Amino acid sequence: MVSIILSPMRRTGAKAHLFFDAVKFEHSIFALPFAYMGMFLAAGGWPTWSEFVWITVAMVAARTLAMSSNRLIHWKEDAANPRTANRHLPKGLLKPWEMGGLVLVSIGVFLFAASQLNGLALALAPVAAIYVVAYSYAKYVTWTTHFVLGWADAIAAAGGWIGVTGTFEPQMLLLSFAVAMWIGGFDIIYACQDIAFDRSYGVKSVPRHFGIEAAFWWYRGMHILTSASLLALGVWMDLGVLYYTGWVVGSALLVYENSLVKPNDLSKLQLAFFNVNSYIAVVLLVFTTLDVVL
Repeated sequence: MVSIILSPMRRTGAKAHLFFDAVKFEHSIFALPFAYMGMFLAAGGWPTWSEFVWITVAMVAARTLAMSSNRLIHWKEDAANPRTANRHLPKGLLKPWEMGGLVLVSIGVFLFAASQLNGLALALAPVAAIYVVAYSYAKYVTWTTHFVLGWADAIAAAGGWIGVTGTFEPQMLLLSFAVAMWIGGFDIIYACQDIAFDRSYGVKSVPRHFGIEAAFWWYRGMHILTSASLLALGVWMDLGVLYYTGWVVGSALLVYENSLVKPNDLSKLQLAFFNVNSYIAVVLLVFTTLDVVL
C-alpha cells in the first residue's frame, strides 16, 4: 500500500525536478536581486510583506516563462547544436507539450501576481509577458539580440519598482538600463561559444556580425556603462556610503569577471557567468538594501 502511494509521488517529484533543471530555476538569482533593488529603492526602506511576496512570485514566474518558452521555441535548434544537444527537450526527457504547459502556467501565475500589486503592474504584465517570449526570436532577425535579452532581464528591476509605487520614474529607467547593459554585455561573450554554429544555422549575433575581438570591446563597453549607471543612480537618489561600498565591490567583481575570459580563451566562461555574476547581483542587493533600511 505504501509503495502504491509513494510511487506516483516519486514520479511527480522526478518530473518537477526535470522542469526545474530544464529552465535553470536556481538562476532566478540573476533577476531577483535587481527586482528587490527596485523594490527597496522605490519604497525608500522596507516594502510591505504583500509587496515583497507578490513581486517575488511575479519575477520567478516571469523568468520561468522566459526560459520555458525559450526552450520550447529553440528545441530543434538545440538538438542540432552540440553544446545544447543534451538539454531536456532534445533528449526526450520532457515533451514539447509539457514545456508548453509550463509556459501557460507561468503566464497565469505571473498575471495573477501582478493583479495583487497595483493597476499599472497588471496593465503592463501582458506587455512584459509578450516581450520575454518574443525575445527568443530576436536572434533570427537582428544582431542586436543581446540588447533585446538585456532589456528582458531589466524588466525585473522595473517590475520591482512599479510593484511598489505603481508609477514610472526616471530613476527606475536608469536602474533598468544598468541591468540591460550588464546582462546584454555578458550574453555577447556567451554567444562567442556558438559562432561557428550560428553561421551555419543563420543565427545573428554581435560575434558573428563583428567578430570575436570586436565582441569583447562591446562586452567591456557595456559593463563600463553598467558601473557608470549604478554610480549615477547613487548620486541621483542621494544614496549613502553603504550603497557606494556595494558599487565599488560590484564594479571590482565586474573587472574580475572581464579578466576571466579572453578572445582566445573562453575556458572560464562558466565560472564568470554562473559564479561571478551571482556574486555581483547579491553584493549590489545586500549593500543597497542596507543603505535604504538603516
